[in-house]
Amino acid sequence: MMDHARDLESVHLATERLLTAVGELDNAAVTDQSRLPGWTRGHVLAHLARNADALVNVLQGRPMYASAADRDADIERDAPRPLDAQLADLRASADRFRAAGAAPADWSRTVELRGGVTDSAARIPFRRWAEVGLHHVDLGIGYELEDLPAEFTRRETDFLAERFAGHADVAPTLLTDGTRTWRTGRAAAEPEVTVTGGAADLLGWLAGRRDGSALTVERGALPALPPL
Repeated sequence: MMDHARDLESVHLATERLLTAVGELDNAAVTDQSRLPGWTRGHVLAHLARNADALVNVLQGRPMYASAADRDADIERDAPRPLDAQLADLRASADRFRAAGAAPADWSRTVELRGGVTDSAARIPFRRWAEVGLHHVDLGIGYELEDLPAEFTRRETDFLAERFAGHADVAPTLLTDGTRTWRTGRAAAEPEVTVTGGAADLLGWLAGRRDGSALTVERGALPALPPL
């Protein structure tokens, strides 16, 4: 059961952490390369602001983005802005998302995201938390996967393991951090591969943020995961 109100508060706290960290940068740092190929830090910040507005659209029953081309164009337009403009936009868009989340609503309803993907409205705050948390790491400014709250790491690992479950191109895999286990990949009576590692390294591999070299693989090779 999703606790959307609790997740909205977690989004707020994660956003404040992000704003504080970004506020210590300068204009030159915003134009530096992020950890995402082809994106500067400005691209990441612009994406975060526009994603907040896109999720407001979702909560209010509108298309998430007018089109994929418009989404990309908005990020390219906003990426070169100076730090003060980036910060103001991040905060204003976060405030709009928080206000949309506070409005009376049926949180059990189904909403539509990009590409016809549907989800429960109650899950949208967690999806926003994932955007803020993982992209904070992508900025490469000292916040790492190990710094993410343990609850977030567990839940995002749950989500990603479920996302790849049943995928024909991913071998049946058992994941474990030594405490918890997950199953992912093609359906099978028994996993073909067991992947063991720390919680942050497992999440990093599933989320495409780490190459899996810190993981231990038994009975086969580390599966290749499709792009998110």
